[in-house]
Amino acid sequence: MTSSATEHRVRRAAHDVFGHADLLPGQLEATTALLEGHDVLLISPTGAGKSLTYQLAGTILERLTLVVSPLLALQQDQVDHLEALRGDVRAARLSSAESATRREEVLAAAEAGELDFLFLAPEQLALDDVRRRLAVARPGLVAVDEAHCVSAWGHDFRPDYHRLGALLDELGDREASPSGRPRVVAMTATAAPPVREEIAERLELRDPRLVVTDFARDNLVLDVVRVAGEDEQERAVLDAALAGPPDAAGIVYCRTRPATARYVELLRADERLGERTVEAYHAGLAHRRRRETQEAFVGGGVDIVVATSAFGMGIDKPDVRFVVHAHAPESPDTYYQEAGRAGRDGADATATLVHREEDLALGRFFSATVPSRGDLRKARAALDALDAARAEGDDDVADLDPVELVGERVGCGRRKAGRLVNLLRDAEESGRGTGVDAARELATRRRDLERSRVELVRHYAETDRCRSQVLVEYLGEQLDGPCGRCDTCRAGVVPDAVDPDEVGYRLQEQVHHPEFGDGVVTELEADRVTVLFDSVGYRTLALDVVRDHDLLAAG
Repeated sequence: MTSSATEHRVRRAAHDVFGHADLLPGQLEATTALLEGHDVLLISPTGAGKSLTYQLAGTILERLTLVVSPLLALQQDQVDHLEALRGDVRAARLSSAESATRREEVLAAAEAGELDFLFLAPEQLALDDVRRRLAVARPGLVAVDEAHCVSAWGHDFRPDYHRLGALLDELGDREASPSGRPRVVAMTATAAPPVREEIAERLELRDPRLVVTDFARDNLVLDVVRVAGEDEQERAVLDAALAGPPDAAGIVYCRTRPATARYVELLRADERLGERTVEAYHAGLAHRRRRETQEAFVGGGVDIVVATSAFGMGIDKPDVRFVVHAHAPESPDTYYQEAGRAGRDGADATATLVHREEDLALGRFFSATVPSRGDLRKARAALDALDAARAEGDDDVADLDPVELVGERVGCGRRKAGRLVNLLRDAEESGRGTGVDAARELATRRRDLERSRVELVRHYAETDRCRSQVLVEYLGEQLDGPCGRCDTCRAGVVPDAVDPDEVGYRLQEQVHHPEFGDGVVTELEADRVTVLFDSVGYRTLALDVVRDHDLLAAG
């Protein structure tokens, strides 16, 4: 079938099944690539309709589509949405929230070909029995939502996502795909170039098509308010949250749980709040209360949510008019994703960062730690014992979960155990070795990258450049010119564009530094250049020093 014929089928399905007269940027390209047998990495802002891509492809393929998603609430929302479209779309969820009877019903339906879409978390796919039964169902497509969670270089790495690539191989059907596995679409709202590369590598994408839609948001105004002290900071947060219309809904992001409580108190005490309601949201609250707050916010029963970064993934509320960051986030990735939750309906919205230099220390404090030698030794010993037992054919341990085993030996939770296991495996796969020192070297590299991202948040907050240009360039794309809407553009302080020929470097150019090694240029200014180095993360270098000492050679 030609591309034009495939595109026609996609448009027809979008209209007939989903009621869309037109498709948003990236949807047609990504769906067509999937139908033509390619894997796809789809990077598109929050609210840009990424889910329609796998829904269209799955509907046209008429095979089971697995959707790997980290949030149970989001999974159920998608199930409800699909079943509401028309009577013959069959969707279900497989999760820890279902009873044993319901889980059996879902798996049996999948095996019998009675499901079109099955939503599950990566932890479910990691279960041997689940994979065996899903392989019988011969899925034709796997959609990995929030795919940045796959990448250890990303801003929200999750250990349970780490093995997805290998797990997908066990769902293979060589009659449907020459590679012996379902087609895969990996989707995320934000991924800088190194994260994109690792997503493709970790998921073992085959001949992938990269589809990146426009990161610029014409309706979103980016502002930064610089403050010196805590009192000034609190006033600035309140002003930014309450400056708009009296019915404006929004989110205030804080870095700590005590700060969320403080700003809830301050907002409720401010007469400008009017009739609006304010609630807190963070991981320390009971699950039921968090769910109720989220549902009330989406439904309009709560107007302003003061939250940590635990709030937001999967929130489908298009009419958020403002997002305020009371403290600097840990990375430009996080800021772009969280700020992008404002104005998804296309109407004007604002994203304000209240910048106090002392808050950057929080980012450095929360950056990934380097595990102790003792924990790594215990984890290494547990993995070696497990490998030896399996080699000897010991059936009693063959099916043991290595993460669970390491957690028992080290005396830690699953999340930390998963990081230890993945760190040791990554060090070995990268050629560094199997020992503790190799794992700590890799962990140090990752910590340095995270801390370098904190400095890029500082740069975003303190630059005179167009803020939209700074964010978009960080994400590996370019704007034709300043946005004209952010605070620096409105103030008329944006410097003239840099001529790459005069600077001597170009965006995304490969370079080599005698100390830092290989890297790629991510930002150019008249007097400095920012490079993402493989070994140490982001570094901003003065061009005079670079030129005087010939520090950056073309890679």
